[in-house]
Parts: sequence; structure tokens; C-alpha cells
Amino acid sequence: MNDSNRNDPYDDPDYDPNRPPAHVGSAPAAPENIAQRSSSDPALQPGWERATLEKLAFAALNEQKASRRWKTFVRLSWLAFFVFLVWFAMHRSTATSVSTPHTAVVEIKGEIAAGADASAEFVNAALRAAFEDEGAKAVVLLINSPGGSPVQAGMMSDEIVRLKAKHKKPVYAVVEETCASAAYYVAASADQIFVDKASIVGSIGVLMDGFGFTGLMDKVGVERRLLTAGENKGFLDPFSPQTEKQRAYAQTMLDQIHQQFITVVKAGRGKRLKETPDMFSGLFWTGQQAVELGLADNVGSLEYVAREIVKTEEIIDYTRRENVAEKLAKRFGAAIGDGAIRSLKAIPSIR
Repeated sequence: MNDSNRNDPYDDPDYDPNRPPAHVGSAPAAPENIAQRSSSDPALQPGWERATLEKLAFAALNEQKASRRWKTFVRLSWLAFFVFLVWFAMHRSTATSVSTPHTAVVEIKGEIAAGADASAEFVNAALRAAFEDEGAKAVVLLINSPGGSPVQAGMMSDEIVRLKAKHKKPVYAVVEETCASAAYYVAASADQIFVDKASIVGSIGVLMDGFGFTGLMDKVGVERRLLTAGENKGFLDPFSPQTEKQRAYAQTMLDQIHQQFITVVKAGRGKRLKETPDMFSGLFWTGQQAVELGLADNVGSLEYVAREIVKTEEIIDYTRRENVAEKLAKRFGAAIGDGAIRSLKAIPSIR
């Protein structure tokens, strides 16, 4: 059968009958296919090892940068939090202003000293807030203190007198366990003083204490080498002898401060005092004895004063206390002046 559409290979002028037939599956790949594979496969490209190492190095650097950014963010967050706490401490009010009638309370507890809770800075701030609140019908000083600095006590006493005259509000002192020395200095500025029968009240005096080691140093053969500019610069040094002139000078200073104390007590208590030879000698008495001597007015607690004297049973505490931010700030700066503070503590204190 003849097929007119079929091509006869013998009709092809290029046909070579001696050429072996081509097999489809065994033909080698074309050069262009090999080039295409090498361009698509990174492992066949020249320098691929270097490119891989560069990628790994850049990935490690990016990870380190991210870690540093995170640490910086955390530190800045803590710093912002600390700044916020400080700002909050500086701008917060001592107590919330209350319009309803109430009895305002300011605590004076512990040693009266600069930097303590019972310092003039804290107490006077609380007193101002209490007096300025229109709802406060009276201010009560809740006292439990053995005394302390006459300077701090004098600042509190002066502020109480000023605020009483300005706002025309009564001030009452309520004594818990102890109201002695500088604490009584403050209480004497109140209009009335209430105590418990067993409270300790008084100790109207001034002291300056310290130690002298000159005799001991002579026995053990220790020589004190102290250089001063001014003959009296080191007269409070515990390792140097004290002359009679220096002792007399210190006693004159103590007598002057003692007289200031007595003046405040007499001005505050007035004719209620039943003065005795021992009243200003530094002795102290029970609350019951204090009432008999006129150092106190009556026996009574804080609740009694609010209910029976002020006639307002609601009590609002205006006491100024350290918050978290202030404590943190003190810790941060605690070591800055540690050497100076220790040196100052070595100087005999007056109280």
C-alpha cells in the first residue's frame, strides 16, 4: 500500500544509510540545559561557600542587635518607671482633701531627727495639709517618742504656733507610751495634752554625751596625733583631753538650749503648771503624775479626744511617710556620703 502523505527517507538528499539510528533516551543533555541548571542551583555557583558564611554572619549580627535593643528597652523602661515614681512622690498630696467634718491626726513616733519619719520636714508638711483642709475641725498630735533633736522640735513647735494663729483651729496632743524631752517640747505647743495613766512624760532637759579614751590610751601606749587650726577645733574629740575652759563653754551652750526649752513649756502650759524644783531638772513622770503637775491636762486616748473634745468621731490620718520612690532614692544615694555621715555621727549629739 502506498501512502502519499508519508515521507520516504530515501527521497531526502541528506540521508545516509550508513548512519546509525538516533535513540531518544540515550541522547546527551544539551549544553544550554547544563548552564540553566548551574544558574538555578546555588551549590553549583562559584563562591557559594562565602555567600553562605556571609549570610550566617549577618544573621548572628542581627540577633545580637536585637538582643541589645531589647536590653536597652528594658533598662529605659525601668528608668522611666523610677522617674514616674519620683514624680509621683513629689507631686502627691499628703492626704486627700476631705470636705466632711473630721478629726485630723499627725503622728510623731520614734526619734525626732532630720531624715527620720519624725522630722520637721515630714511633720510640718502633714500639719500644713491638716490645717488647710476645711473639713478638719481640729488637729491631734499622736505622740510616742523619747525625744531627739531640739532643733527639729523647735521647728515643729514654731510651725504649730504659726498654723494655729493662721487657721484658728485647736491642736491637741495625745500621748501613747512616751512623750519625753524633744517630744514634750513639741507637745507643749498644743492647746491641751492628753495622756495614759502609765505614759512617761517630761524629761525637760538637754544633754550632750560622748566618750573619753585618754586614760586608756596612756595605759596601752597609744599616741593621739591630731592637728587643728584653732585651739578649740578638736575639743569634742574623744581621744583628746578636755580643758575646763572647753567644758564651761559646752555647759553654757547646753544651759542656753535648756532655757529655750523651759520658755516654750511655760508659754504653752501657762498657769496650769505647778512648778517644782525638779520640774525642769530632766526628771520624767507617769501620765497620772504629769496631770497632777500640770504637764498634762487629762487622761484620754485619740478616740476619746475625737469623740468627746472635738465632737467629730471620724479620724483622718495626715501623717507624712516615706513611699517606695523615696526609699529607692535613698538607697541609690546611700553610699555617696557614707564617709561624711559616719564622721558626723562621731560628734556628740545634743538632745
